[in-house]
Amino acid sequence: MLVQQILKSKGDERVFTIRPGASVAEAAQVLSTNRIGAVIVSPDGRKVQGIVSERDIVRELGRRGTGCLTDKVDNIMTAKTVGCARTDSADQVMEMMTNGRFRHMPVMEGGDMVGLISIGDVVKARLSELAMEKDALEGMIKGF
Repeated sequence: MLVQQILKSKGDERVFTIRPGASVAEAAQVLSTNRIGAVIVSPDGRKVQGIVSERDIVRELGRRGTGCLTDKVDNIMTAKTVGCARTDSADQVMEMMTNGRFRHMPVMEGGDMVGLISIGDVVKARLSELAMEKDALEGMIKGF
């Protein structure tokens, strides 16, 4: 299965972003309100400057306490993001996420972000693909 198919299966292709210079508290509010695990730091909703996850915020809270909530997201975001293309396979994306130990990946096209996928999206798509393969094999064995 390709990333393009995963994006289509999500239905809502909206990507939540926050502007550089926003506070960590604002990022936490976006994550909480939208029940998401990561937000893209972007000046225009297309160019990716970084990504801030729940883990990033919790790590800073544990290290420094609530004082970090007034800091800029720029200080805690992962600036060197790894992206994928619509034509990448689910297996390729899973491998990149596993090796890089991250759970969210922007989908890029020509330098612009066109979507965001999570490890949950990839696993769901892969399970669906495996179920279809199982059904097809059972059909062949049973002569359907």
